[in-house]
Parts: sequence; structure tokens; C-alpha cells
Amino acid sequence: MAILNHIGATLKTRSPASTHKKVIVVLVDKRSLRGYLNPARLGQPEPLDLLTPEGEHQALPLERVRCVYFVRDFATNFALERKTFLSRPKLDGLWVRLRFSDGETLEGVVPNDLLALLDHGVQITPPDIHAGTDRIFVPRAALSELTVLGVVGIARRKPPAAATAAQPRLFNE
Repeated sequence: MAILNHIGATLKTRSPASTHKKVIVVLVDKRSLRGYLNPARLGQPEPLDLLTPEGEHQALPLERVRCVYFVRDFATNFALERKTFLSRPKLDGLWVRLRFSDGETLEGVVPNDLLALLDHGVQITPPDIHAGTDRIFVPRAALSELTVLGVVGIARRKPPAAATAAQPRLFNE
């Protein structure tokens, strides 16, 4: 019984599974760093904690970061061939154009949640969903402009309570 209690205590104190994702961080000077990053920590003002493939932690201040590319693997090219949509996107959300401080632009789709845009950066789904990049995080400091090009999809709204009360019933229940 004591062994079972010891095993149970050991299982409870084990650290949770890793949530680090493969990323390529492009710095403001266009150098790129490969590593692993916890995406849950992206909206915070503190530096990014990049875990390098060699297992070292590297702190990157957001002011030095241009983009964080979430990639499927390190071997594929992370740079996007297409930086704009060829037609109206099919993903639900806000279709936006990001303008970097150096004048370069990039389009993407962000969730239709304005509170998420008030963080220290914006996460977008890039135009080419078949590329090696799943999504991109761009720190606020790297942007000079963010423009909403359109709203894709519709917001599902409930009818007002007064309208449903005034609605005649077709069948008695």
C-alpha cells in the first residue's frame, strides 16, 4: 500500500507535457533563429523564451523580434511565397493587412475578437495555408500599421427576446 501511495504522489508531482511548438523567429535585422516556444506566453510583455535545438534558453526582447513563424518542421522553407490572398479568404475572422516598420506588407486572417488584438502583438493565419507555416505572431513593435480589409464569415446573433415573444406560435404545445 505504501508503494502505491508513493507511486501516486510521484505521478501527481510530474510536470505537465511540453507545450513548446517549432518556430522560426525572424529578428528585426532579418536574421532567423530556430527553436521551440510556448505559444501561451506570446501575449505577455516579457521577452520571448526560445529553447534552441541544442537545449539552451535564449531570451529575446519583443523589440528585436519581427515575426515568429510556427512551422511544421525546420527543413521546409518558412518564408511565404504568397503574402496576399488571391481572392477573398474562406477562413472566418478579420482579413487584415500588416505593414511592417520597413514598409513590407503581409495579409492574414485573425480571429474576430478585438480584445485579442489589444495584446502585445497579433497572431495571423497566412494566405498560403499549404506552406510550411501554420500561423505567424507579429509583435506590436514590428508594425507601423494594421488595416482591416474585410470581415469574413458572419457573426451568429440571437434574435432579441422581444422579437421572439411577439412571434405567433404555429402549433400549440
